[in-house]
Amino acid sequence: MAKNLNLHSARNAKKDEFYTQLSDIENELKHYRLYFKDKVVYCNCDDPRVSNFFKFFSKQFEFYGLKKLITTCYQNQQPDLFSKHDSEKAVYLEYHGDQDGNSRPDPHKIDVKPLEGDGDFRSAECIELLKQSDIVVTNPPFSKFREYVAQLMKYDKKFLIIGHQNSITYKEIFPLIKENKIWLGMGFKGGAGHFISRYEDTATATDRKEGMIRVSGVHWFTNLPHKKRNEELILYRKYSPEEYPHYDNYDAIEVSKTKDIPKNWGGAMGVPISFLDKYNPEQFEILGIANSARWIGYECLTIIEGRKIYNRIIIRNRQI
Repeated sequence: MAKNLNLHSARNAKKDEFYTQLSDIENELKHYRLYFKDKVVYCNCDDPRVSNFFKFFSKQFEFYGLKKLITTCYQNQQPDLFSKHDSEKAVYLEYHGDQDGNSRPDPHKIDVKPLEGDGDFRSAECIELLKQSDIVVTNPPFSKFREYVAQLMKYDKKFLIIGHQNSITYKEIFPLIKENKIWLGMGFKGGAGHFISRYEDTATATDRKEGMIRVSGVHWFTNLPHKKRNEELILYRKYSPEEYPHYDNYDAIEVSKTKDIPKNWGGAMGVPISFLDKYNPEQFEILGIANSARWIGYECLTIIEGRKIYNRIIIRNRQI
């Protein structure tokens, strides 16, 4: 992956406003259209005047058969993509679809109204709107991902949201993945997304885009079914003790690449986090996660000849 210091700096400063491209939204949402019929969609991190999530759902309102679209944003009265959230009022919108038969949302007919509070997704006002919704779709702040997902689970909402792969290792998130309450979506091409951002892109990758920041390791997280989740991973390799060493302190073998999972091993295996992009719960069982001590503070379970291995998900093959 390309190293991106700006992502870490932005996250540490709690300034993680990365605005999603319309093309990325279109590429992911096309796989879930049937789940949206007669549903209320809530985008609770989105100013409707600049959000591509609003643009997508308002234009596809009839095609997706939506019942209603709600959007709220955090203290952003100015229709400026990079405002500093210093307005006195947050705003919201309820959109009920095309009213004049021209099959498009006319900007001058979109009624944006102020909220009483600051529009934070945790506020009482936004929670009331959340209760009215069926599916939540947005790009929440990476720095608040734990809280954001916890709220979705508390109110038993369907969702399709963007997050960083590091969140997979969070103690609040991984148990939900293990219990098949959350899984990865179809995904970004190459495991990286280009987001509209005010931060300078210092990534070393060759596919940089002007005016955007390249963020490696981003994923869609969801609890909506999709076809990729049911695809079986074809296994070619055979187990040998020379190629698949055991951990010093845990009864499992090391598999450093998902494509190298042996087809004839029925015991526990440590695989990289990227395995989740190929995870089929009917083919594999997730047993746990071995966290690198320097990342989260847990005991590191994956050690080979005294050497600590990067975070590993512990799995077994259900079909053996």
